[in-house]
Amino acid sequence: MIRYAKPTTVNEALALLGEGQWRLLAGGTDFYPALGNRPLRENVLDINGLDELRDVSETAAHIIVGARTTWSDIVARELPPAFDALKEAAREVGSIQIQNTGTVVGNLCNASPAADGVPALMILDAEVEVSSHDSVRHLPLRQFILGNRRTALRPAEMVTAIRVPKVSTAGSSSFFKLGARRYLVISIAMAAARIVVRDGVIEDAAISVGACSEVAQRLDALESALRGRSAQSAPDIVEDRHLGGLQPIDDVRGSTEYRRAAAREIVVRVIEAALEKAVPAGQPATVAA
Repeated sequence: MIRYAKPTTVNEALALLGEGQWRLLAGGTDFYPALGNRPLRENVLDINGLDELRDVSETAAHIIVGARTTWSDIVARELPPAFDALKEAAREVGSIQIQNTGTVVGNLCNASPAADGVPALMILDAEVEVSSHDSVRHLPLRQFILGNRRTALRPAEMVTAIRVPKVSTAGSSSFFKLGARRYLVISIAMAAARIVVRDGVIEDAAISVGACSEVAQRLDALESALRGRSAQSAPDIVEDRHLGGLQPIDDVRGSTEYRRAAAREIVVRVIEAALEKAVPAGQPATVAA
């Protein structure tokens, strides 16, 4: 017999997870469409009653995004400029109705190569908080998403939060998504950039590209090349070799060659956009109450 449970506390949810196999239900924006016309055959653990997980808070070292925080919550919240890329990505996630219901953590757990939130969180060096009834572990986002629809979640675990180190919230950021039309579309390629500028020179840079590999990739070589460069000359240094680690697929939305060329162009655009709204280095990260 199929079981359905809707716990009201995280401890209750984790205890239930330890008792058997469950399919977690949060926003449901991927859950229900994936069923299609097929009957439900899995036990469902509905976490929509866990109000304690729908919050953006901070500690001395981190900004914490709870697992039930929606895209609209992110857009509405006052956050450091380094989160602008995540807010811009949030506005590209489906329709307003999807943004009001879908969660940022659900986007990560779905682990689609075209997940809009992943590049914007990668440039923030985000960590994923994974909890079970008797343990909590923190995984860098790069270690959490393992491939197409694959994550590092173990049985009896759920993601309870995303943690962004405050040391990674300096500077300004931008996001760009390329699709066949403006809205309600799966990405052909996307990119996010976070740039820290001091006295006209790039002090730090974080660049990530999504939808061009099984998992979004940080462009480490480009980041290194940008550090120490004048902000004015930065967009001109992007070369094909900086995107060498990408492995774009060939499908109905775009060829491998097109995706690679598009990725280079949108990387230039997000760098330029981040530089246009550059924030002086050393500005403290704060979250509005």
